[in-house]
Amino acid sequence: MIYRNTCPLCGSSQIHEALTAKDYTVSKETFGIWHCGTCTGRFTQNVPDGAHIGKYYQSQEYISHTETKEGLINRLYHSVRKITLRSKQNWVRSASGLKQGTLLDIGSGTGAFLHYMKTGGWNVTGLEPDDTARHNAKQLYQIEALPVDQLFTLQQQQFDAITMWHVLEHVHELHRYLEQMRKLVKPEGAIIIAVPNYTSLDASYYKGFWAAYDVPRHLYHFSPAAMESLLAQHGITVVKKHPMVFDGFYVSLLSEKYKTGKSRLLQGFWHGLRSYRRGLKEVDRCSSIVYECKISS
Repeated sequence: MIYRNTCPLCGSSQIHEALTAKDYTVSKETFGIWHCGTCTGRFTQNVPDGAHIGKYYQSQEYISHTETKEGLINRLYHSVRKITLRSKQNWVRSASGLKQGTLLDIGSGTGAFLHYMKTGGWNVTGLEPDDTARHNAKQLYQIEALPVDQLFTLQQQQFDAITMWHVLEHVHELHRYLEQMRKLVKPEGAIIIAVPNYTSLDASYYKGFWAAYDVPRHLYHFSPAAMESLLAQHGITVVKKHPMVFDGFYVSLLSEKYKTGKSRLLQGFWHGLRSYRRGLKEVDRCSSIVYECKISS
């Protein structure tokens, strides 16, 4: 287990426990979530190290690895995925200024996004740590994803865009990854990172039951201020933020199940709608935020 005396995002010693959360997906264990008073980031305390965390991903309910459609919430996820994939494509095109180019997706899962971009004419490379997810990517989409440790063998400045969709919060070697991403993207290229936002309206309501804490798989929990501070340490500047508006619905439905033990569709939908409407008005209160970034000049 990894116990931290300082914030893994900024190195400050001004940290304290903020709340606890349960792993509802796999282990049913409880973990402490600590808060940094300096950068406002949060992190999960006493997490398994990289060699031992794999078992916490071994669940048919872990949709990014299995493509499961079991249960109402996962079926709803699939029903809006085409819209989400189109949004991701538009963000990449807008951020890079290109309709076609070279793309690296870190944590590519079962390959749905890479497949969508490839059919749009992009030259794609995927990195994925999970063997099952890589196998499913090949079977489902003919995507040959590479093991994630290949990140550090790739040629520098070869990608027009690098994407991480809900992946950064899983990475043990956080600073090493960000430094390598800065090296791999072309000078005028774009880095696009999506992460959950613990300062969102739905997180404030559900507190320790908020599904996007997803302990211990989520090692870090970001606020907008913490993200900008973290990226700036590596010469990466946030130029625009986008709301991932549908995440509030998915997360609220799952959080409602965790809180009550029941799939209360109406209640979860209502809190998701509140988060959706707030996120449209104020990006920093959205359930998940997409950070469009450039290399600092």
